[in-house]
Amino acid sequence: MAIQVICPNCRSMFTVSDKFAGRTGPCPKCKKPITVPSDAVKEVKIHGPEDEAPVPGRAPTAPIVFVEQPIPKIAYVAVAAGGVATMLLAVVARFAWGAGQAPLWLLAATAAIIAMPCAWIGYEIVRDRDLEAYRGRSLLIRTAICGAVYAALWAVKGFLPPELTNDMWPWVYLAPPFLVAGALAALATLDLDWGTGVAHYSFYVMFTALLRWLAGFMPV
Repeated sequence: MAIQVICPNCRSMFTVSDKFAGRTGPCPKCKKPITVPSDAVKEVKIHGPEDEAPVPGRAPTAPIVFVEQPIPKIAYVAVAAGGVATMLLAVVARFAWGAGQAPLWLLAATAAIIAMPCAWIGYEIVRDRDLEAYRGRSLLIRTAICGAVYAALWAVKGFLPPELTNDMWPWVYLAPPFLVAGALAALATLDLDWGTGVAHYSFYVMFTALLRWLAGFMPV
């Protein structure tokens, strides 16, 4: 069971295991002392030097230790294999329908199908290692929502006039709203900050742009 904690100093939000309920330790972000809510009562101990005695009036210096739950290697292999297969299918589509002639339904389906895997692998790449990672059903729901927003942004791009998207220079003005929307989605669903949120969304954009290029379309 995880407990949600909000640092009263920097307002960072993260989750910790219920074994830290009621304990005090430095915030992983700002290092100021915080107390984990006592949502679960359990005899726990924040890991630190065994021979260091507590000093009255001084905040503890030992960080809250998170137990990393590794992702099975087969999951990474499956995602990598799926990515390679998707790129090969983009090349096949180029020869089957002609360069830049693949049907709209195929483009929409591909953008939607790869959104969730991209959101997951992107999260594993850019997430803060000092915070406890989302896993299981929580991660599944969060990456599904984030991926759906990313796919919807591609759909919005599809409604833009062709004269705005056929050249690269208009994207100097068009790209920032998309980046802000993508970063907000990552911020809301995966607790990423602005920098990593933009990087997370950019990973999806770059992969879909690569697929479009392989199929003979303009990358964006």
